[in-house]
Amino acid sequence: MQIQEMNWYSERLHRNMPLKVYGHGGKPCLVIPSQNGKHNDFEGFGMVDACAPWIDAGKLRLFCIDTVDSETWSCDWKNPRERIELHEQWIQYLIREVYPLMEQYGGPMRSMTMGCSMGAFHAGNLFFRFPDRFDATICMSGVYDAANILGGYMDDLVYLNSPYHCLQNMPANHYYMELYNRSHMFICVGQGAWEDELLADTRKLDGVLKAQGIPAFVDYWGFDVNHDWNWWQKQAAYFLGKVIPI
Repeated sequence: MQIQEMNWYSERLHRNMPLKVYGHGGKPCLVIPSQNGKHNDFEGFGMVDACAPWIDAGKLRLFCIDTVDSETWSCDWKNPRERIELHEQWIQYLIREVYPLMEQYGGPMRSMTMGCSMGAFHAGNLFFRFPDRFDATICMSGVYDAANILGGYMDDLVYLNSPYHCLQNMPANHYYMELYNRSHMFICVGQGAWEDELLADTRKLDGVLKAQGIPAFVDYWGFDVNHDWNWWQKQAAYFLGKVIPI
């Protein structure tokens, strides 16, 4: 498997940001790790191995990045406005710095997002905010109500980064609706240990998607399916097979 590690100074985040690329061709996929995660987590927790059939076949290329969650969503002692402003800077780093790199590798092929746990929130948020850039997403065991993560705090940036809120108010004739209709959206959650909060949030988002007529596939796995990497490995492979048949 071809692996490249990169690192550059982000003008938007004012720091060096590492990135790891797996694969030699195929659909570019922006991978967001779980809460406070780093760019090598997907490899370390067996997720790259789970995606290996698609990577080795030249049908998928993973772009694994660092989060800044420890300074945004996780640090509840900081001012919520300061936290969401830094999160938005990270979003702009992804869209204005990482995404152009993905375009160079993918050519005319559209990109997708994938993540588990907090990474599922980021993957879903990026897809729903930028369906002109991403045409597929795989979200595993995520939360989707950004205000709830911030203890009920809401402002313009929280709203912009909260799929549960934004999608409720999207007009039926918004041009994003047509883009959603042409995309692959797979949102799943288990019903086992440590999945209660994620299950509740997935149901909330599921209700909004159904009410808006957005054709996402929301999948509730069994009561033995826990909030853990061994299940995310299975889910990633299962849903990749639906986005990218081998």
